[in-house]
Amino acid sequence: MIGLSIIYKIWSFSKTKHLRNLQRQGLQLGEGSRILADPKCFGSEPYLVSIGRRVTVTSGCKFITHDGGTWVFREQQEYRKVIKYGRITIHDNCFIGMGSTVMPGVSIGPNSVVAAGAVVTKNVPAGEVWGGVPAKRICSLDEYAQRALANTPQYDTYEYKQNKRAELLRHYPRPW
Repeated sequence: MIGLSIIYKIWSFSKTKHLRNLQRQGLQLGEGSRILADPKCFGSEPYLVSIGRRVTVTSGCKFITHDGGTWVFREQQEYRKVIKYGRITIHDNCFIGMGSTVMPGVSIGPNSVVAAGAVVTKNVPAGEVWGGVPAKRICSLDEYAQRALANTPQYDTYEYKQNKRAELLRHYPRPW
């Protein structure tokens, strides 16, 4: 079991090192943001991605900063110089759901949520929840919060935390 602990520490160190390298390449990452995704999700132009403060990017997300499809017609004379790049901006206090894709030129407004698996092709206004393929408005953040509150079951917070801690220790036992 000690082996898993060491592997996790190595993976965590490697991920942190890769993120720092991306920041040196121009990735803007705001204070308090969490990147739970593979750092490779920022593509070949990390300098075109700007992430605000207190943003969560979950696993499997992709930030597509250019449209490589122009390659197909670029040999035609009138399209030789066509390229499609676009800055991606994620404003403060956003959540980007698992497996979502954000396309070139998209801005996600503050206090917004992108649902798991969404493909965001348009700007997301502030305070909205978007999902689907292509992503569209689902509801406001306030409506989402009210639904979440209404659907939260009654539970013992202390017991929940104890069970969660026990489960963590079962999977990641202390090395001493």
